[in-house]
Amino acid sequence: MEEKLSTKLFNKKECGWIGMSEEKKSEVFDLCRRYMEFLNCSKTEREFIKNARKLADSNGFRDIMEFESLKPGDKVYFINREKSMYLAIIGEEPIENGLHIIGSHVDSPRLDLKPNPLYEDTGLAYFKTHYYGGIKKYQWTTIPLAIHGVIVKKDGEKIEVNIGEDEQDPIFTITDLLPHLAQDQMQKKLGSGIEGENLNLLIGSIPFEEEDCREQVKLNILNILNQKYGICEADLTSSEFELVPQFKARSLGFDESMVAAYGQDDKVCAFTSLAAMMELNNVKNTAICILSDKEEIGSMGNTGMESHMFDFFISEILNKLNVNRPNLLDKVFCFSKMLSSDVDAGFDPIYASVSDKTNAGFLGKGISLNKYTGAKGKSGASDANAEFVAWVRNVLEKNDIKYQVAELGKVDIGGGGTIAYILANKGADVIDCGVPVLSMHAPYEVTSKFDVYEAYRTYKAFWQE
Repeated sequence: MEEKLSTKLFNKKECGWIGMSEEKKSEVFDLCRRYMEFLNCSKTEREFIKNARKLADSNGFRDIMEFESLKPGDKVYFINREKSMYLAIIGEEPIENGLHIIGSHVDSPRLDLKPNPLYEDTGLAYFKTHYYGGIKKYQWTTIPLAIHGVIVKKDGEKIEVNIGEDEQDPIFTITDLLPHLAQDQMQKKLGSGIEGENLNLLIGSIPFEEEDCREQVKLNILNILNQKYGICEADLTSSEFELVPQFKARSLGFDESMVAAYGQDDKVCAFTSLAAMMELNNVKNTAICILSDKEEIGSMGNTGMESHMFDFFISEILNKLNVNRPNLLDKVFCFSKMLSSDVDAGFDPIYASVSDKTNAGFLGKGISLNKYTGAKGKSGASDANAEFVAWVRNVLEKNDIKYQVAELGKVDIGGGGTIAYILANKGADVIDCGVPVLSMHAPYEVTSKFDVYEAYRTYKAFWQE
């Protein structure tokens, strides 16, 4: 029978669940079970990198500093200050022919403690916080929060802290006004209803009875911390405490078709790219997996992609392949291809007015490609060229991977940024390629299990090309 003209010519976004075999559905659910387990013990960037290293070690990867020389098939990684990580599988092609790079980030919006966080007020003890990344402040009140992080004493001793995740642990919260007394608060605009300076974490109320001490509840908190960790108040100034939702990653919906979890931006792409790399052996072009930090605040700092640490890693590879020479690093980047694996804003029918339906990413319809991000007049975008978009389309279609090409909201409303422009500035061909998310940057984000699976398949196919 002759193919319908509409079938032949229209670009249709089809639901990935339709016609799916039970065998494939089982694969989808199994991958997402592993994903949720990984998320539950990897809520911060330090925890993600720690667990990524364990996974890499168990799959034959070694620290690049252990190698005197490299050859095709070698699997290496470099960890930057326990917050970012670069992995590589050396390819069969000369490295000057370019790298195949997939780059995601492992930091997520959260609340950090201020340098001097602990205080007492009218018999209650609090930690002062400073929010990290783009959050809606009202979403972080009256939910259970856990404390994750490290304390580093002046002698260099490092203590890991994780309080609130175990069912036997206490949890913490930020209080809000009762509706009966919130008439003035509720007249404010949504963005100013909760002020950043009022995002203070409630941590205790029992006083330590010491004569002439005016802050007995604060003293009791310090006594508890001293007994448990051997620290004093000054040690809090050289600590990194992150407050994250205590919620566990869970299947969502009667059909269990979705994942609800904190930090899926961008750990969903970080996990799927990492999982895909663990299944690779011999590759044509050298495969690179980036797990970066600080994306949510502009990729600055020595663990963000704006630093030269990634260049250092690639230079180490060139040195240990014994091919390095002046300007070779620049040449390698200029011939490289990259998927900036960051999430897309999923279309939410409840808030349809902010999206262009014909250029939106939908849950359950596969990986989402963003040719450009930026804001309004494409400000800050790298804007992938047509030739590279076609190359990526070819990889996806010949591997029967469902995909959609989208923008992040309407032209004068939407916008955002990823690490795409950073590698594009080095000369690589780059396109954003990630999973559509509902409630992005909220304490609980939502993805489709099908899209998570297609992300994993996309990244694996890209590296195998």
